[in-house]
Amino acid sequence: MSYAVTTENLTKRYGKRTVVENLDLRIPQGTVYGFLGPNGAGKSTTMKMLLSLIQPTSGEVRIMGQPMTRSTRRQLLGSIGSLIESPPGYAHLTGAENMRLVQRLLDLNAQQIDYAVQAVRLQDQMGKKVREYSLGMKQRLGIAMALARQPKLLILDEPTNGLDPAGIEEMRRLLRRLAADGVTVMVSSHLLGEIDKTATVLGILSQGRMIFQGTRQELFSAAMPDLLIDCSDPQRAQGMLARAYGAQLENSTVRIPGLEDDRAAASVVTGLVSEAIGVHGVRRDEQTLESVFMRLTAGGQL
Repeated sequence: MSYAVTTENLTKRYGKRTVVENLDLRIPQGTVYGFLGPNGAGKSTTMKMLLSLIQPTSGEVRIMGQPMTRSTRRQLLGSIGSLIESPPGYAHLTGAENMRLVQRLLDLNAQQIDYAVQAVRLQDQMGKKVREYSLGMKQRLGIAMALARQPKLLILDEPTNGLDPAGIEEMRRLLRRLAADGVTVMVSSHLLGEIDKTATVLGILSQGRMIFQGTRQELFSAAMPDLLIDCSDPQRAQGMLARAYGAQLENSTVRIPGLEDDRAAASVVTGLVSEAIGVHGVRRDEQTLESVFMRLTAGGQL
């Protein structure tokens, strides 16, 4: 597999505080990579190290197979577009004037600017001054600036901030379209539902460490959902199963967190029946990206 981004033992410390620790990123080319983690997990710091905005304490960054060094930095950054933290742009200038500045600074042609503006559906707003833009429009202008050079890699930190539902849907379609055209997109977001609908590969960061990296299918296959049991005497069943399985009682349903496999589930049912507790139904809890994310980042294990 070809990777747009790889890191080896990427680490960032500030004094005695470790923000990112021994991070091994693997971002396949032509994918939307969803980069997830609670606030303070180290996501923004990682993205800034990939862009050489922050120097790592140790470890290595490779972009398109080439190490990011002082001698290669300029060349590699020429193939990367990014939107980190606040959207760029001069508030006293119009959107069009801001894009012309980008055109001159990066020595681009008019067709590249038109492509970027139309990609974010901002062509009808380019005559307005940026100070008149909504936050969502500023986000889209920032992404247009990042797309203008037609990058091979696009790094976006919370790109849906300030967007209404229609804008979020447009952003989702844009990211998918870019990936289909061969652009690798790394996107960080707190909107797990949007990442779930957009990303093809996921990386989950917690306290500076990577706790999962792979496809959505791999994540859900590895994260065993809770077992739910409906029975004739749920209170007694919960008491029987609490010590061995950590069973909990929710209304009239017994919940067993993360029971390993179906053989263990069958053993539980057999034990209940042997104690004259009628079992009416056994099922796995429905999993969402949010439920798995919360379990992992709260200290749970895959």
